[in-house]
Amino acid sequence: MKAGRTGSLLWSWVQPEEWIFKGLLLTLLLGVCWSPGALSLEVSVGKIPSLEALNGSDVLLPCSFTSCIGYEDLLFRWSYNRNGTLELMLEATIKGPKYEPRILFSDYRVQFAGTSKTNNISIILLNVDFEDSGQYICYAKNPKEKNRVHRATYTLLVVSEMKVVDKTLTTIIASVVGGLIGFLIVFLLGKKLILFAIAKSRERKECLVSSSGIDNTENGPTGTKGNKKPTPKA
Repeated sequence: MKAGRTGSLLWSWVQPEEWIFKGLLLTLLLGVCWSPGALSLEVSVGKIPSLEALNGSDVLLPCSFTSCIGYEDLLFRWSYNRNGTLELMLEATIKGPKYEPRILFSDYRVQFAGTSKTNNISIILLNVDFEDSGQYICYAKNPKEKNRVHRATYTLLVVSEMKVVDKTLTTIIASVVGGLIGFLIVFLLGKKLILFAIAKSRERKECLVSSSGIDNTENGPTGTKGNKKPTPKA
């Protein structure tokens, strides 16, 4: 009996529903982290990898990185692609997630604008001019992933004035759509009012016909009197 009770207690401890759920969750997480490509260091400059900037303004060049297994002594740098030659703009290392970057080199017109807390390695390019138009490469290398390297490109176009977006067509379309919607609402309301008036008119006619029938029944056939005196006997 003791052995049976011990076995049943052990079984209930090993496979309760919550442990099964935790096991499935752990398996899912391990599958995501260890799937092909998930371990790889990835660098991103956002969903829109290009920007138009006004001459003389300060421009944010966005960049961030991700790694499923973390990082140690991460090396990252920003470079400008000048006719196929990469000109170094900033280089730094991050010892770990709890440490802020240590700047090894920075151009006098470049300011670091990120933080290791969010894996943000963006920079600000000060006082841009037309010669700054082109491609900027954000590069990162993670020794924890056997020096895995990844990079992303951000394109900058410096202009003398920002383009004014012509909203005439949008305004016309919005006006037409609004007018159609308004007309449809007025039409539906008018239709309901007409149907309501017709229904009331029918009810009134039915009421008048019914009242007329009741009066005829009470008064008798047309041309006869209701109180006819009896003929006196001879």
